Amino acid sequence: MDSETEKSFYGTWKVEKLLGFANSYNDASEYPTGQKIIGDEFIIKKDFFSSKGLKNYNDYQYEIKDPLYSIESICYNTTSFYRLFKLDPDVLNINLNDKVKWISIRGPSAELGVPLSFFIVNNDRLILLLEATNFELKKVTD
Repeated sequence: MDSETEKSFYGTWKVEKLLGFANSYNDASEYPTGQKIIGDEFIIKKDFFSSKGLKNYNDYQYEIKDPLYSIESICYNTTSFYRLFKLDPDVLNINLNDKVKWISIRGPSAELGVPLSFFIVNNDRLILLLEATNFELKKVTD
């Protein structure tokens, strides 16, 4: 990842609010309010990732030393974003010419990736993708 992306991605993040669901599937545990995850935290650093702050979700309890963060794709407008993700950009507060980077996480070996990912919008917003549910995150610390 480039330094601009790292600066906007690394830190401690708190789940602030539910943004919406993918068109194809609703996670019944979160529908319709996302209440079980609001207020939980993530730690994203260059040499450490932790989702242990997702207290109500045993399936998402990860701590990884030396994680591999990958920019899987970059969308430069809402049309390309919708074509790739089949998500309504309006629901995620993504505007016409916003630049959206999709970030995935893996451990340092060839192990499978972590089953959650993130959207960085214009290097100033972070959105969590947890199964088919999307949440706005707020940076707590750098």
